[in-house]
Amino acid sequence: MARLCQSLLRRAVVRYSLTLTLTVLLSCSCPALGKKKLYIGALFPMSGGWPGGQACLPAAQMALDLVNKRADILPDYELELIHYDSMCDPGEATKLLYDLLYTEPIKIVLMPGCSSVSTLVAEASRMWNLIVLSYGSSSPALSNRQRFPTFFRTHPSATLHNPTRVQLFQKWKWTKIATIQQTTEVFTSTLDDLEERVKEAGIEISVRQSFLTDPAVAVKNLKRQDARIIVGLFYETEARKVFCEVYKEKLYGKKYVWFLIGWYADNWFKIKDPSINCTIEQMTEAVDGHVTTEIVMLNPETVRGASNLTSQEFLAQLMSKLGGKNPEETGGFQEAPLAYDAVWALALALNKTVGPLKAKGLRLEDFNYNNRDITFEIYRALNTSSFEGVSGHVVFDAQGSRMAWTLIEQLQGGSYKKIGYYDSTKGNLSWYGNDKWIVSSALCCLGSGPPADQTVVIEEFRYLSQKIFVSVSVFAGLGILLGIVCLTFNIYNSNVRYIQNSQPYLNNMTAVGCMMALAAVFPLGIDGLHVHRRQFPVVCQFRLWLLGLGFSLAYGSMFTKIWWVHTVFTKKDEKKDKRKHLEPWKLYATVGVLLSIDVLSLMIWQIVDPLHVTVEKFTREAPKGDLDVLIQPLLEHCSSEKMNTWLGVVYGYKGLLLLLGIFLAYETKSISTEKINDHRAVGMAIYNVAVLCMITAPVTMILSSQQDASFAFASLAIVFSVYITLVVLFVPKMRRLITRGEWQSDAQETMKTGSSTNNNDEEKSRQLERENKELQKIIQEKEERVSELRNQLSERQALRSRRRASTVTNQNHSSSSNAIPQSDPRSLAPPPGYPTPISDIHPIPPSFCLPSSSLYLPDSKISRNNCHTSHLQLLYK
Repeated sequence: MARLCQSLLRRAVVRYSLTLTLTVLLSCSCPALGKKKLYIGALFPMSGGWPGGQACLPAAQMALDLVNKRADILPDYELELIHYDSMCDPGEATKLLYDLLYTEPIKIVLMPGCSSVSTLVAEASRMWNLIVLSYGSSSPALSNRQRFPTFFRTHPSATLHNPTRVQLFQKWKWTKIATIQQTTEVFTSTLDDLEERVKEAGIEISVRQSFLTDPAVAVKNLKRQDARIIVGLFYETEARKVFCEVYKEKLYGKKYVWFLIGWYADNWFKIKDPSINCTIEQMTEAVDGHVTTEIVMLNPETVRGASNLTSQEFLAQLMSKLGGKNPEETGGFQEAPLAYDAVWALALALNKTVGPLKAKGLRLEDFNYNNRDITFEIYRALNTSSFEGVSGHVVFDAQGSRMAWTLIEQLQGGSYKKIGYYDSTKGNLSWYGNDKWIVSSALCCLGSGPPADQTVVIEEFRYLSQKIFVSVSVFAGLGILLGIVCLTFNIYNSNVRYIQNSQPYLNNMTAVGCMMALAAVFPLGIDGLHVHRRQFPVVCQFRLWLLGLGFSLAYGSMFTKIWWVHTVFTKKDEKKDKRKHLEPWKLYATVGVLLSIDVLSLMIWQIVDPLHVTVEKFTREAPKGDLDVLIQPLLEHCSSEKMNTWLGVVYGYKGLLLLLGIFLAYETKSISTEKINDHRAVGMAIYNVAVLCMITAPVTMILSSQQDASFAFASLAIVFSVYITLVVLFVPKMRRLITRGEWQSDAQETMKTGSSTNNNDEEKSRQLERENKELQKIIQEKEERVSELRNQLSERQALRSRRRASTVTNQNHSSSSNAIPQSDPRSLAPPPGYPTPISDIHPIPPSFCLPSSSLYLPDSKISRNNCHTSHLQLLYK
């Protein structure tokens, strides 16, 4: 029949047109037009420990249908699948392998599924020169090329999970783990590989349990030995048994983390199983929060590979092939892309061997179990395979294992959530979303912090309360606005006489210093919650400089005023005349000196011993709830190596300055001067600043470990002292200018009659009152002296009278008509040894006082109207 077709075709080409040729081709009834069949022997587990054939078999058949329809792949051949149900049982697989090998037709390739079956098939196939290509085997033992020389698999080795597990252990700083495994070769070899890897990473396997069919004793041992981080290696059916026992032993919850294999069906714990006596609700509670590591089996990218299908299109066709079956209840649904790509890998490899075999005079249909040349060509073609499949990029390593990424998932609320990927070839661990979320909720604690192999210590930074920071910042901001208003007012009215007499430039410095001090409140409240650790030292420097320079400007300008008042008005009498002249540059120089001292000391501090971030650790705390963790509170501080020394120098210097300011303010409280007319208000502000500073400094040092209290106390002390200073210094000036209308400059004031003298009336009146009191005291002293001298004069006159009377008697009573002779001045001389009376030498002029009797009036009657000031010099002599 084939020869007849070829004859007809040759005649059609010669005799008829192209249209007739196509008609003959389409009407020719030769068998698929001459394709030869190549048979593939496959074992698909439709039941058993891993019923992967339920989805993998339809996927493989889909691939075969597409390959056989392609004209560019094996155009002369047709692939046919001969398959049996191995039930994932090595004993059953032995019988089926015998049937495949000793029953016609000859199979060119074998495709087993389960690792236990693949181990049997791969080890025996070398005797028949057969290539073995598995789609669902993950046993690490199959990577042994000496034992399995012709074995390939599109399912990566189970050891690919171990680097991911170790990476997670190291990330969360776990040092002890426990394992429980089903005693099959795939899990034993996987566990051996894990043990080697954790030992290299410094992690200990403290508990190692195994079971064959009943895991009850193994689970109890895990509970007894206080296992926390548990790696479970078993098939799906055994997984249900394990977690039923886990529920009974309460080996789940926030203290435990289970790591399982990710190839189970998504609802494996909800499937009814007569071998367990736990309800679905109990199983759901026991498995919640466990972590799975799974090979990436479906290409996440939308690309068209060798089959010209995207991964999503493949899934859609597979769902149609399954006839509406629930994927979660279909075994092997996740591995179906691997079975699909296994068929494509085989087809592409066989297609690649056609040319080399033809050069050797061989054909694929010539294959038999004794022909090593064809086997070698197929091996070489598979070993160099590289194409894009629906499961991702397909490539095999030197041991014939597929290389792929690992997907990390967690069961949260009854469904699996992706939390990250791990690329073992590059050692990359990438997360979905925020890493902090992973630490707090990616594990079974679901938001309560990660559990550990033992009581874990979680470091937790204490940050300033945002409510306190915002509240104090509002007051500080309003204070800065008040400072701006005061500064603007002072600058605008600096030509008013009353403002000029308060030294406006010093007032400006005070306002600027107050605003700088208030600005320091903001960096005082900034901590690690707002800035990165590398930027924190800059914030520390801002705190120091703003507070230091703000204090120097605000307090230094007030201190300068009070210092000058005290210096000038406490001089000796012979230097009093010099006090009338005030040189402003001396005031500014004083402030400059104080500011320079601060700048120099801060620069030396910053250069010699700069501030950096230090972390203070507190007593560990046990959180609420059933958590096997301890919280290690941490607090960030701005500090330096010799912090106490620097603080001692700064506090000592500024403390002495504050004490001296209080002393000067007290000494000058009764002094009045026009040159600095607000020095009493300055004294009040100094009292306020000094008291608050002396209280705040030691208290904040005591409360340094309580971030909220320390910040609130320090910042509120700054705010209150600044508010009081601004109100005391500037509000009275504003009130005076507003109520009295004294807004004009000197030039404008001279245009008003008498306005230039009204401002000083009160001062002159107070000065005159003080002079009047001094004069009253002097007059009273002089009056007492005059009274005493008059008494002495009266006594002497009486004595002379008695002597004179005695003399007249002795002279026989001389005639009374004779006038009394005028006394000799010498007769009025005082007795020897007595001082000469002042009244005799310097008689009091009659013009000193209006009536002479006024000298004897009470002090209250003596006033400026009774005595003339031009004669006061007589009283001083």
